[in-house]
Amino acid sequence: MIPTRTLGQGLEVSALGFGCMGLNYSLGKALPKSDAIALIRKAVESGVTLFDTAETYGPFTNEQIVGEALEPFRDRVVIATKFGFHNGNASDGVDSRPERIRVVADESLRRLRTDRIDLFYQHRVDPKVAMEDVAGTVKDLIAEGKVRHFGLSEASVPSIRRAHAVQPVTALQSEYSLLWREPEQTVLPTLEELGIGFVPFSPLGRGFLTGTIDEKTEFVKGDFRNIVPRFKPEARKANKALVDRVGVIAANKGATPGQVALAWLLAQKPWIVPIPGTKSADRLRENLGAATLVLTAEDLAQIGEALDAIEVQGARYPPALQALVGR
Repeated sequence: MIPTRTLGQGLEVSALGFGCMGLNYSLGKALPKSDAIALIRKAVESGVTLFDTAETYGPFTNEQIVGEALEPFRDRVVIATKFGFHNGNASDGVDSRPERIRVVADESLRRLRTDRIDLFYQHRVDPKVAMEDVAGTVKDLIAEGKVRHFGLSEASVPSIRRAHAVQPVTALQSEYSLLWREPEQTVLPTLEELGIGFVPFSPLGRGFLTGTIDEKTEFVKGDFRNIVPRFKPEARKANKALVDRVGVIAANKGATPGQVALAWLLAQKPWIVPIPGTKSADRLRENLGAATLVLTAEDLAQIGEALDAIEVQGARYPPALQALVGR
């Protein structure tokens, strides 16, 4: 079984969660609904207890899939979902007005077939709504029993502090991987100070760290990676040097590059819980193997040397989406 870890406010979850977004949104062709439900249930049977979704994934359909899949196991799992976009559509801009947060909570509860949201994230900070009002609204939802824990996603340190002062934050969700280490600068020290857990999304660099993508890889129409600067062919060609270095370490341990990338994250702090996603039962099995992969001090030093030697190329978001993070 998978070891457990504790996020902020005593929320205990499996050391690796499951990011459900890619099952039907953003990363190419959607899995048939029955297959997506079967894969989520396979994750439960394998010991995963943290499942991450959002109203905007679809919109709405991802929550429906997650709700149906997890209904038989509701008391065994932690369901995280998110609010923060107008009409639930990311392309319509951010919207964290208190009245909108309440609507999202009620609609998400219905789609998820549950009476409580275990972890309710603000998906992106809304500069038009005071963080105190956002945190205060979630605090009220917690008092009403509709929500158990409050989370933030891609928030800046000032926003984290303002929110935490009103309603203790259980987890921050942001991108963090061997390809994107910016959280190490100010975010991780702040989370450690405040006792907030960290849930890295895209812990495998949107698949790049698995070693299965190179400059010749073509993504299908509708795959988000087609518009990401980091996935331009020239960036992929340059960044493959890091994956190759990690691959050597992985081979010496009888592991895969993806497993080493996840184990490296787990080795950074005991309150870090990555949420890799997949559409494949084989990849799920591979990912979960990272939960018990031990990286020695020598392994970590070798990875550190590789990181120091290679400058990752390409921005992680196109400019319009980059403007939504770090507020």
